[in-house]
Amino acid sequence: MNVAGIDEAGRGPLAGPVVCAAVILPKRKLPDDLNDSKQLSERQREHLYSWICENAVAYRIEFVSAACIDRMNILQATLHGMRNALEGLKPVAELALIDGNRVPPDLPCTARAIIGGDALEPCIMAASILAKVSRDRHMQALDTLYPGYGFAQHKGYPTAAHRQALLQLGACPEHRRSYAPVQRALQQHSAAK
Repeated sequence: MNVAGIDEAGRGPLAGPVVCAAVILPKRKLPDDLNDSKQLSERQREHLYSWICENAVAYRIEFVSAACIDRMNILQATLHGMRNALEGLKPVAELALIDGNRVPPDLPCTARAIIGGDALEPCIMAASILAKVSRDRHMQALDTLYPGYGFAQHKGYPTAAHRQALLQLGACPEHRRSYAPVQRALQQHSAAK
């Protein structure tokens, strides 16, 4: 049976996409260091990312833009990205294991949400790695497009440095305008002009 793991990266940041991944792992031995992406070093994640891309039965990575997040809200945008990632798998999955407590609607197969699944199920661990590495790489690219925000360092998360940059520079097109800290920074930035 093809079992897909599904996870996301980037629900909490103030900028950039939320990235969802779906992975069907091979039935053979998996790398010993496969783990939740949050428990791995950047170097370990990069190594495992390559291994997963080369060895997975199937994988799909979906980016859901900041504009889409603003339009749908972060929960709906995440569920939308997860569904698209699962639907893009070839061969198709017969069961989806999803990190968290919500199953996206209208999935093409049976699915189960698992709280803390990225620490329990290897296929979800693999999805967490693909999502995290893909998002980190994307934020590093955005750092060159939108200098001054520090995206390469904080990846869009609401650090003190990011909040300060928002106050000084205002928001760029990658900022999630539906998020309260971004709204506050925009008001303060326009008031300071």
